[in-house]
Amino acid sequence: MSASCHLAPQGFRGAYRSDPLARAVYSEAAGIARIVPAAVAVPQDIADVVTVVKWAGERSLSLVPRGSGTSMAGGAVGPGVIVDMSRMSHIGTVDPLQSSRACGSSAATHSIRVGPGALRGAVNRAAADHGLRFPVDPSSGEYCTIGGMVSTNAAGAHTLAFGATRQWVLALDCVFDDGSEAHLERGAPAPGEIPALERFIAQAEPQLRADGAARRAIHEGVSKESSGYGIAAWAETGDVIDLIVGSEGTLAMVVGVELALMPAATATGGVLGAFDSLDDAVKAATQARAMGAVACELLDRTFLEVATKGSMASLASIPPGTEAVLLAEVEGESDEAAGSAAHSLGDVFTSCHATIVRVAEGPGEQHEIWELRHAASPILSSLDPSLKSMQLIEDGAVPAESLARYVRGVRSALERRGVRGVIFGHAGNSHIHVNPLIQVADPAWRENAEGLLDEIVSLTARLGGTLAAEHGDGRLRTPLLPRVWSRESLDLFSLVKKAFDPLGIFNPGVKVPLASQKPVADIKYDPSLAPLPERARAALDRVSSNRDYAALRLDLI
Repeated sequence: MSASCHLAPQGFRGAYRSDPLARAVYSEAAGIARIVPAAVAVPQDIADVVTVVKWAGERSLSLVPRGSGTSMAGGAVGPGVIVDMSRMSHIGTVDPLQSSRACGSSAATHSIRVGPGALRGAVNRAAADHGLRFPVDPSSGEYCTIGGMVSTNAAGAHTLAFGATRQWVLALDCVFDDGSEAHLERGAPAPGEIPALERFIAQAEPQLRADGAARRAIHEGVSKESSGYGIAAWAETGDVIDLIVGSEGTLAMVVGVELALMPAATATGGVLGAFDSLDDAVKAATQARAMGAVACELLDRTFLEVATKGSMASLASIPPGTEAVLLAEVEGESDEAAGSAAHSLGDVFTSCHATIVRVAEGPGEQHEIWELRHAASPILSSLDPSLKSMQLIEDGAVPAESLARYVRGVRSALERRGVRGVIFGHAGNSHIHVNPLIQVADPAWRENAEGLLDEIVSLTARLGGTLAAEHGDGRLRTPLLPRVWSRESLDLFSLVKKAFDPLGIFNPGVKVPLASQKPVADIKYDPSLAPLPERARAALDRVSSNRDYAALRLDLI
């Protein structure tokens, strides 16, 4: 650890610790990586963030911004100074959205200003008090932070209808590499006299405006993307916000966010369909999207095999040999309208050869069918403790026509290596999560894990997909980007990074790979790793088992 990290920056008023216990409790997040940081800083406010950024720049120290630590891809752990933004959790008042304010969603009617540490669940409850919602709903929504969602351009089940985080961000307050503060607002010119923005305009913008540049920053046919930088979105809007969102803390520190809100759903209906053909399920999901379903989730047979270890009523009606189950949701202006839409979607599932269709109209019935979607995590945690759920390949998305081939390819890769796995995801967006269950007592476990990752990256590349649809690249996927992005695309990403952060102090090793960087370094489940201090290990285990990610880690030790 650098001697520069032992003492807090002069004038820093928040918590700052560089002792082994504090560093250990920030060495892990929700993903598989373990990296012990050099120190931990917990700023009280924007002034503290400015202080720590200037201090790091003067000493060439790296900063790793972090919220609740729900990051799956390793972007919230790193060898530098962790900057825990979770105490900057202010939630402002809900205000009407002025008609002159540009927004990526025509459904938005109001806005709310929040700190980066505000929990998505708390923000949505504040909106609900006014009959509104923030519709981006990752599965960690109750305890992930808005800053983390901005960092990764987070999404969720309802992205099918309402899009990812980027289009709901109206304004950002940022601290750039020299400590400069700036307020960025949609539809407004970038503020002047901010060196990072001036460099971007002079060094990067001309090349990003060149013919074809924006097309090189997307995967054609992929409907969800949190890999690379949002160059295509920026090219369409001209708003620097669209580059900052999804940048995983590599371009600036986000210290304030203004979000657009939309009216809460008046009424909803649900549909469960079981299919004995994966192709039929994919066809039904495509039609569900065309009909306006707001969510459409896929549960593969690997998921159902694990779920049968539970005792949910919704499982009783699913025929043996089912290849996939779809869970869909519709909305309506009344209970009658939502019910009618649900029955129509049920008819579509039937026409796509569903073996059973269940329409759920009331809240109780809807809860029952959606309970199945949330069943895997607690069941997985109760399996053989030597089986570790290693989310190495947990965020891939492909063009819609390739979804069935992707799922089959993942199944085959798991089977070839004798690895059990659970496959599920957002069928409407052709986006799949995979939980490989690795037996760490097997001497070949690491070879199996790395080989599996290699196979699925190759599969994703062949199908024209992305490795990161909603969780970001992190340190896990960044070294793999050359396999799914062109050389020209990677050069554009490097250009953006260098313009905003020429010294490389903001989360280095994320978005733009470092020399010799490997996707899989220390894995927290590796029995050969030196153990963390006992108090830190106990605290991290409690966070994981209780889903207590919103707790300040320093308070747990």
